[in-house]
Amino acid sequence: MRKLLVELREGESGIVVGVRGGFGVQRRLATLGIRINKKVRMITAQPFRGPVVVEVDRTHIAIGLGMAWKVLVEVAK
Repeated sequence: MRKLLVELREGESGIVVGVRGGFGVQRRLATLGIRINKKVRMITAQPFRGPVVVEVDRTHIAIGLGMAWKVLVEVAK
């Protein structure tokens, strides 16, 4: 099942299958390690439109909510 990154629950994992956005967004996420075929795990989503914290390659990364809305993941079962 495919979801947006922000729709994952805490502890839920998925594989990145796409990034909806221009070259700048894709490049910025790639420099953070969030690229197609990478496994990401939701650590926490802060309330009140705060950042989303995900784990990629055993590293915690905080990204803004706007960027998290652009990442499409395939939920791991």
